[in-house]
Amino acid sequence: MFKKGKTDLLEIKSIHELPGRIRFHCEALYYIREFNEEILNSLLSTNMIKKASINNITKNMLIYYDNTKLDKKDLVKIISEILSNYTMFAYKQKRKEDSKDIVTREREEDVKDIGKRLIINTSLIGYSCLKNNHIINTNLPIYNRFLNIPALGALYLTKSLFKDGIGGLIKNKRPNADTLTISSIIASILVGNSSSALTIILLSDIAEFMTSYTMKKTRDSIAHMMNLNDDFVWKKYEDGSVKKVLVENIKEGDKVVVHTGEKICVDGVVLSGEAVVDQSAVTGEYMPDIKKIGSEVFSGSLVKNGNIIVDTKRAGDNTVVSRIINMVENAPYNKAQIQDYADKFSNYLVPFNFLLAGATYLATKSFTRALNMMVIDYSCGIKLSTAAAFSATINNAVKQGILIKGGNYIEAMAEADTLILDKTGTLTEGRPEVLDIITVSDIDYKEVLALSAAAEETSNHPMAKAILSKCATEGIDIAHHGETLTHVSKGMETTVNEDIIRVGNKSYLQENNVDTDILENKSEELIKQGQSVIYISKNDKLMGIIGIQDKMRDNMKKSLNNLRYQGIDEVLLLTGDLKEQASIVAKKMGVDDYEGELLPEDKAKSVLKLQSKNSKVIMVGDGINDAPALAYADVGISLGCGCTDAAIETSDITIQSDDPMALPAIMSLSKNTMKVVRQNFGIVIGINTLGLVFSAAGALPVFWGAVLHNSSTIFVVSNSIRLLFANVSNVRK
Repeated sequence: MFKKGKTDLLEIKSIHELPGRIRFHCEALYYIREFNEEILNSLLSTNMIKKASINNITKNMLIYYDNTKLDKKDLVKIISEILSNYTMFAYKQKRKEDSKDIVTREREEDVKDIGKRLIINTSLIGYSCLKNNHIINTNLPIYNRFLNIPALGALYLTKSLFKDGIGGLIKNKRPNADTLTISSIIASILVGNSSSALTIILLSDIAEFMTSYTMKKTRDSIAHMMNLNDDFVWKKYEDGSVKKVLVENIKEGDKVVVHTGEKICVDGVVLSGEAVVDQSAVTGEYMPDIKKIGSEVFSGSLVKNGNIIVDTKRAGDNTVVSRIINMVENAPYNKAQIQDYADKFSNYLVPFNFLLAGATYLATKSFTRALNMMVIDYSCGIKLSTAAAFSATINNAVKQGILIKGGNYIEAMAEADTLILDKTGTLTEGRPEVLDIITVSDIDYKEVLALSAAAEETSNHPMAKAILSKCATEGIDIAHHGETLTHVSKGMETTVNEDIIRVGNKSYLQENNVDTDILENKSEELIKQGQSVIYISKNDKLMGIIGIQDKMRDNMKKSLNNLRYQGIDEVLLLTGDLKEQASIVAKKMGVDDYEGELLPEDKAKSVLKLQSKNSKVIMVGDGINDAPALAYADVGISLGCGCTDAAIETSDITIQSDDPMALPAIMSLSKNTMKVVRQNFGIVIGINTLGLVFSAAGALPVFWGAVLHNSSTIFVVSNSIRLLFANVSNVRK
């Protein structure tokens, strides 16, 4: 094995895994990047591996496999055997390259190189004009045509193209766009028109600069977002000391201390302590759970009350930064159907240009006309028609707090006609509020609120917060009380003027000999309306009940109406909640249909059923219970700041805010992007076809042919760059 510092260059590490899906990291992947296709073909020849992709920049490999036939050890063995064939090459390449900060350095060099070429090129064109080198001189010997300063400058500026153009021709036995560019530049020099060669390079560099600008803006926006989302944890060491460290430095087996109000950033088991944990991000429900020694806890949960020490079972890829990297790094592999078609179509057009040049020369005996057939080509413009537009849109979305994993989801979003929504945390806020207060006989509801708030004042339970919030909005002072006792999973107890006040569920009060039958009918009515019922008693007498329900998200109905206006024909609600609660929410939101009491696999089956009817489905959710449906949908969207890791991992688009108006914003941006792509195709085909016709007729000199062709590329990139600044804020108001 060859070493990279203290790490094996070919060592394979699992950095994240789900059933049937695993992401490996291997340092060698960066150095053997030119063998990607061979490696992937070798992997896919194994019938048990369904899909694979490699990202050389992050040195990661994503594998989808049949987990009923293969386990992680088998996969590592298969990959190791395949990569071992490239050991010597990886070692040689490593010696040539300093891999430290390779991503940043390459990006900076790209921008600098383009800038240098533009300056050199402009100077050479100016010199050429002064020396009249722009005038075609066919009297010079052929070798002399390559020895003047503009010609030598043109050859120098195209040195980077020779590797891809000539190398691609040798390796793939097919010319590419770079081959065509080099041929047209050399041909221009051969006919004694070095100015045309420089013009071709200049306009090409301008288009490349604009494209690089778009890509750089996207990367910078993503980097900015990642820098805002570092997670820290308290790590407990063997000597008993506790220090604050980055969650990315936590590994399996580490002990993590989590205090009241802190987020649990690892998956693990409670070693000591007890806490009330809000698992709404995981389960999709706002009712907290009591975690004791031996209980399992999940990343994304929040400790509402108490302290616990967790034995880490899973970490690393659970951090916010890692999740964003995982989302973004796969975007290049997720091409839209129209983008994939454009790439393939443009590759077939390159040989066509050479054939057209040969046919033109045979028909006209004019080398100049034949040269124009190579100067004017569709391939670059067609490829950029999709690539630049999708890149600009992804960047714009990032600025809105929206992460899109690839161009294919932009296209799918624009074509979608069906929307499926989860309830808790998606249609609702996941934050309950007091809706009804029913008292016994002549007791004032304000007294009931004041006493219940006294018992709940020290609690972090969501329902306690709802009661305290109601007191604040009503201007009711919390009754002075004594020590508060917490009865786990039952309720709270305190004293007010020597009276014992109990607040909790029905069984808790019945255990303390409180008769709850007097308000039983009222309680059942509230439950039928989808409310949770809290009982309040003074000593052994029932005082009243409080009905609490999760609040609908602001602007959600407006968001749904906007989506319908943009082409969504059917809106459905799928939830694990009771059917009665689902019915109430469905009526409030005006959805077309709903289903309640569903398991996660039931939601996924509903998605597949709709897709079997040729519906293009968008699924919006926020929890682990939504993950299967998010994965199966044409576009899975995780909505909200409290989204679970599983929802983010399986979704195609992540909205890192609680604003539902982001949904129509994405739809609007997606439709606008596809409109721009179609415009780009029209620009490229129209301008280049016109150029070919005039060139074949001899009405267009080589110089202006180059200007015409490259102007179409510049127009395409300029048109796409508009998407960087597309204002979607109006949709979100």
